[in-house]
Amino acid sequence: MTPAPPILTTTRLELRGFRLDDAELMLAVWNTPEFLRFVADRGIRTEAAARDALIAGPIATWQEFGYGPFRVGLIDGPGIGICGLFRRAELAVPDLGVALLPEYSGQGYGGEAAGAVLRYCDEVLALPRVQAIVAPDNVASCAMLRRLDFISDGDIEIGDASIKLFSRTRPEVPAMN
Repeated sequence: MTPAPPILTTTRLELRGFRLDDAELMLAVWNTPEFLRFVADRGIRTEAAARDALIAGPIATWQEFGYGPFRVGLIDGPGIGICGLFRRAELAVPDLGVALLPEYSGQGYGGEAAGAVLRYCDEVLALPRVQAIVAPDNVASCAMLRRLDFISDGDIEIGDASIKLFSRTRPEVPAMN
C-alpha cells in the first residue's frame, strides 16, 4: 500500500494531498483564465466532474508512483491552488507543475510551493532530475523556473502544441566527514 502524501510547510503555505472535499477549489483552478490559456481546457465544469478528476489525477498519481501534486493552501487559511509532480507519457522523468487562483498569483506563492516540492524531491525522493513544461508565452512561469535553477532544454511537441521544456538536476549533497 502506498503511504499517504506528506504534509509540507513553508513560512506561509501548507501543501498536503488532495481530498474529495477539495473539488470546489480545483474546479475554480481548472477554470481560471490563466489555466485555460496556459495549460488546457479540461472540460471540467461541475464539482462532481472535479471530484472524478481528482480521483483519476492527483489521487491516482500518488497511489501509482508514490509522488504527485499537492493541494496548496495558506497556513490556517484557504486553498489557493495545486503544485507538485506529474507523470506524463511524453516525458522520461516527473515534471513539476504549479497553478494558483489568480488572486494569489504574483505574490511568490508559486515559487514558495515549488521550492517546497523540490526540497521534497531532493531530500526524500532523491530524484536525480525533474522537468517542467511551460507554454511559450507564459513568461512568469519561465522566470520562476529559472529562479528555481531549472535550465531550458528547448521546445518539444506534446500533442499539437509546441511547449518549452525545462529541467533541473538534483544538487550534489556534500559528504559528511
